[in-house]
Amino acid sequence: MDAGPLSTPLYADRVRVYPRRVRGPYRQIKWALLGICLAVYYLLPWLRWDRGPNAPGQALLIDMEAGRAYFFMIEIWPQEVYLLTGLLVLGAVTLFLVTSILGRVWCGYACPQTVWTDLFMAVERLIEGDRNARMKRDQGPTTLLTVGLKTAKHGVWLLIAAATGGAWVLYFNDAPTVTREIFTGQSTLSVYFFIGLFTATTYLLAGWAREQVCTYMCPWPRFQAAMQDEHSLAVTYRAWRGEERGKHKQGDSWEGRGDCVDCRACVAVCPTGIDIRDGQQLECINCGLCIDACNEVMRKVDRPLNLIAFATLSGETARAQGKEAPYRLIRPRTIIYALVLLIASAAMLAALLLRPATELHVLKDRMPIFVMLSDGDVRNGYTLKILNKMRGENALRLTLEGLPGATIAVAGTTGTAAALDLEAKPDAVATFQIHVRAERGVLHGKETPIVFRLKDGGGNEVAKRETVFAGPGQ
Repeated sequence: MDAGPLSTPLYADRVRVYPRRVRGPYRQIKWALLGICLAVYYLLPWLRWDRGPNAPGQALLIDMEAGRAYFFMIEIWPQEVYLLTGLLVLGAVTLFLVTSILGRVWCGYACPQTVWTDLFMAVERLIEGDRNARMKRDQGPTTLLTVGLKTAKHGVWLLIAAATGGAWVLYFNDAPTVTREIFTGQSTLSVYFFIGLFTATTYLLAGWAREQVCTYMCPWPRFQAAMQDEHSLAVTYRAWRGEERGKHKQGDSWEGRGDCVDCRACVAVCPTGIDIRDGQQLECINCGLCIDACNEVMRKVDRPLNLIAFATLSGETARAQGKEAPYRLIRPRTIIYALVLLIASAAMLAALLLRPATELHVLKDRMPIFVMLSDGDVRNGYTLKILNKMRGENALRLTLEGLPGATIAVAGTTGTAAALDLEAKPDAVATFQIHVRAERGVLHGKETPIVFRLKDGGGNEVAKRETVFAGPGQ
């Protein structure tokens, strides 16, 4: 009896990929970007930036304890998390734009998974040898040499993974200080935990999972098609030129056949193990290594280069018909992405340039809502928080509008006045509990709108906040 679809197994064992070493311009670009990405990641926490006395001297630092994020000259407070959100939006839109133009070039050259996997595979080739040597060793009997080589490989992998985990915690702590504490055993448990966590994930994802992360774990391949169209550049096998494929011997005629000699060099160098000749596939990360491999073969058989190349679907369709289709960089989706990127960048720049150096937040007391005093006046309590983002003390004057004749006083003091002098420490939040007292006759119903204003020593308004003054009503 036919079991139908249930006869097809729901799980397939992993077919291990053994990428071969390849040389060429795309491989050189990958090496260059790999070096740049690793240098940025490992060295950036060590850059210094002078912010003045009593301020962190690390150029990039996310200080969880103090609630600050430092990016060179920019200091982000918790209340400014929208700036980080904007940064993520800029990154996403940039990725959309690049994908619409160059396909999954991010995945092939700059994605952290690609960078560390490339590094791990380079170590593997250096210790165990190239593709054929590794395949022969894995398929043969286990020997002392095999055990020794694999032990050395995994040891180097773990060292790289530990350096990766160690570098990650440097972004959240002062780099020289925490490094000394790590190696002397004086660091906190959380630091050791996160080093261990990132060591384990780097070792697992780059050393063992590799292409499976790109194929099964990463969501980007699933929706990248929405970013691309027939004018997006992608690694493409030119079937109109390569077919019919087949083996070729020196001296044989090329008449009546294609340029592809079916050597499978493109498959041997692919880090995800696919055959680009089957067309564009989810697993392809647009790294271009198959182009380098194919061009090596084309030189040997004296055929034109770029049988596999970065090309567009529209262009290849036209060439198959003997026509030419110029590349269209400017098209609706690239215009839309570019405009969104421009608008988002302008909004981020405006938010940075226009953000105030002093902020005022007011929270009205709820218990009690108001207090009736013995002379008939009404009193309300408020909690004021002044955010002083400057590196010096800020002398400020607090005034009130909306209640004629009202007075302000710090809770627990006896003096009252129409204005109140306050001081905010540098780069800190100053909290004040104040009382506002007003005559009942100036109130307008149960809630009277009022405005607190902060002015600096020169009389310039630096912040204001609207709230209400509660009373018994009529």
